[in-house]
Amino acid sequence: MVARLSDRNPVVSPEQLIQEMVPPSTFDEVSFDSYIPDPNEPSQAQAVAKARDFVVRARKARGGKKGLFSRKQATQGIGLYLDGGFGVGKTHLLASIYHSMPEPKSFATFVEVTHVVGALGFVNAVERLSQHTVLCIDEFELDDPGDTMLVSRLLTELTAKGVSIVATSNTLPGQLGEGRFAAQDFLREIRKLSAVFETIRVDGPDYRHRDLPPAPAPRSDTELEELAESTPGATLDDFDELCTHLAKLHPSKYKALVDGISLVCIEGVHPAQDQSVALRLVVLADRLYDADIPVTVSGSKLDEVFTDEMLHGGYRKKYLRATSRLLALSRFAESAV
Repeated sequence: MVARLSDRNPVVSPEQLIQEMVPPSTFDEVSFDSYIPDPNEPSQAQAVAKARDFVVRARKARGGKKGLFSRKQATQGIGLYLDGGFGVGKTHLLASIYHSMPEPKSFATFVEVTHVVGALGFVNAVERLSQHTVLCIDEFELDDPGDTMLVSRLLTELTAKGVSIVATSNTLPGQLGEGRFAAQDFLREIRKLSAVFETIRVDGPDYRHRDLPPAPAPRSDTELEELAESTPGATLDDFDELCTHLAKLHPSKYKALVDGISLVCIEGVHPAQDQSVALRLVVLADRLYDADIPVTVSGSKLDEVFTDEMLHGGYRKKYLRATSRLLALSRFAESAV
């Protein structure tokens, strides 16, 4: 019988969350040298140079200067913000910075950072992360004023303790949260975050879609079931049942949910019914992409999961990123079978 994601209920300890703050395995071997700038996009070569310079300055900030009785005191941490479209290599550069910094260090998506703080408690999280040389935050996006204030306070305390921060996003710091909230408290926190970072723009086309065909056509239910049964380590889930199961799990467990899976097959895919379902699918797509797990479906195409209304709303960039990643994984599934 084929396994189902809907039957898996992983347990993840707070300590494990800290230990897992590393780049996805896809980026284990990347470096500044392996980043190939697009010759038609000078911003990419400039971003590499800025990232290299960030490492030099961040190492100095962590090393600090000699203080009273010759004990070293960390100076203020520095910040770098890589902004640009989807698939232009920002995560590659982020992981390259991570690999170039001394231990201890941490790498996580914005959502994973908030999950770690929630699991450990704010004071404990600051205590643990303040020992790190750098905190690399991928996909820096703000979903609500509470997250904004939490992260603003976290970054303020960490940089004061000498931790340098580097982040990637598809939205400039001053525009984070744009189109979602207009509360004055929220806007004030946004300005604080903007002051932390030096912003570098990385332009270019999405490499995941360069010279690639459109989304693969969905399989029939029969084809999907036969594929799942013949693929060791594959899972087969009904779309609605999977969405219901995701609602019962804290998103911090999604990484463990897909651990060890070789192929994810989903029957009866259709447009998400509401934002809560769609946002959980975004997190799942991110974890599948991080683990490089191919995805194949029946029902609707994977670029039809998020409705037009969603794609024109406040979470537009999240849904576009998830769509880009799901299409890459679905093409991977086509080439792998």
